[in-house]
Amino acid sequence: MAEAQQQQPEEEEEEEEEEEEEQQQSSAEVTETDEGSEELKESVHTATTRPLLSTRSMSIVDPDDDSPNMIVYRKIEDVVTLIQDETEGVPIRTVKSFMSKIPSVVTGTDIVQWLMKNLSIEDPDPQFPPRSLPVTAEAMHVGSLIAAQGYFFPISDHVLSLKDDGTFYRFQAPYFWPSNRWEPENTDYAIYLCKRTMQNKTRLELADYEAENLARLQRAFARKWEFIYMQAEAQVKIDRKKDKTERKILDSQERAFWDVHRPVPGCVNTTEMDIRKCRRMKNPHRVKKSVYGLAEESTQSQSPVHTPLQLCRKGTKEDVKKEILFLNTQLDRHCMKMSKVSESLISYTEQYMDYDPFVTGQELPNPWTSDDPSFWDLEASKDPSLQRVKKWGFSLEEALKDSAGQELFLKFLESEFSSENLRFWLAVQGLKRMPQQEVAQRAQDIWAEFLAEGAPSSINLDSHSYERTNQNLKDPGRYSYEDAQDHIYKLMKSDSYARFLRSNVYQDLLKKKVNPDTEQGRRTSLEKFTRSVGKSLASKRLTGLMQSS
Repeated sequence: MAEAQQQQPEEEEEEEEEEEEEQQQSSAEVTETDEGSEELKESVHTATTRPLLSTRSMSIVDPDDDSPNMIVYRKIEDVVTLIQDETEGVPIRTVKSFMSKIPSVVTGTDIVQWLMKNLSIEDPDPQFPPRSLPVTAEAMHVGSLIAAQGYFFPISDHVLSLKDDGTFYRFQAPYFWPSNRWEPENTDYAIYLCKRTMQNKTRLELADYEAENLARLQRAFARKWEFIYMQAEAQVKIDRKKDKTERKILDSQERAFWDVHRPVPGCVNTTEMDIRKCRRMKNPHRVKKSVYGLAEESTQSQSPVHTPLQLCRKGTKEDVKKEILFLNTQLDRHCMKMSKVSESLISYTEQYMDYDPFVTGQELPNPWTSDDPSFWDLEASKDPSLQRVKKWGFSLEEALKDSAGQELFLKFLESEFSSENLRFWLAVQGLKRMPQQEVAQRAQDIWAEFLAEGAPSSINLDSHSYERTNQNLKDPGRYSYEDAQDHIYKLMKSDSYARFLRSNVYQDLLKKKVNPDTEQGRRTSLEKFTRSVGKSLASKRLTGLMQSS
């Protein structure tokens, strides 16, 4: 009851906001005809006492579908239909308070009691061993599994679970049931969130994670955001013409639908399908169902050889050319035996085993399991250890990730008069991390320094990469030099890096790190020997003095 009292002030505020909106709408809709208003009144008076609650017959379920998910959905929907039965189900009522009404809700306690009574969840027989869970906990567990699929939901919480208290729950409309196989796209989610921001109601305010998702979607769909905004605006206008009670119920049901398909961070997404199930799907080319009617065809790319027979049409000349091109591509693929792949994977793992603090014990304490960052401080120091120097020989990537290795490699390239390659690569890496307002100017500076005609540090670039880069700079961005950077990296990896590993610069540093350790070991053993000899001489002298006395 305490939670119900907390929900009532929110409903009262929403009632006041809705009344203000209705007054504004009524003033704006004076010019409408009397016939339309009479039809609207008739629709309000003919509304049933249980709005939007119906049996499974409203759901679009394929009776011939024997997939595991559909079998589970049918069982759940049978239970939900019985719960909503007018005679034997849970009493669905409208809760009244001083200034507001909460329509078509049930309490969590009612649902738990109904499950315990109708699903044969009873107290255990003393003749048999007890259940692993208490009776109430088992009923709550079953109810939470049903709620996680979105068949009923709490009206004031985004977390879909069942509680045995006075929390108000509402049943989902069959249109939104998961058995309809909804596959909502991000565009649908963007329309929904944008629509929520247009309605000035307390219950429709975006949560923190929803606001973050909206900002991310707005960046991703920047080019067609105007279309998304228009769709959301049109839906808001349609919703405002509906009855206030119906609109409130629909808003909560739509919110619950998205809580299932875009859950709160930390909650399990029950709509995700295992990849093995996806491979067994009968019709991978089916058209995706959109919540708001924006149907999009599946973009899954399939080879022309493996296209299902029922979807094949009579091949044209272009289809034959595509098939020949695909088969030629498959012939040129580099294939390796599984034994060779496993050997290379094992050798790679063994190579990095000494550098994994979780597998190999280190001299310094593990920074992941202790509060001592000495290990990371040593790794970031300018004086590299023997392990760090050895790691530079694994790959060019490892050498460039280490600041000391990067500096040594640049020193070697300067001795070969080819340091512009590494400087260009580093400049492009820095471009990717710059603020957006500085990217365009920095991109032009890199072009003037390394690629322009008569550049002071001209690099050797193939014609294809040069043309692609020149084309990208018409609209400069962080990744305009992606092709050129990739070409220079491969050039350094195949040519300069191999000579670097054989050079005196690297080999001398490697010997320098190895020799001090061996000399220190010899020095330590010599000190131990002299100390032991000194102790033996002292003991002999002491025993001689004692015997003489």
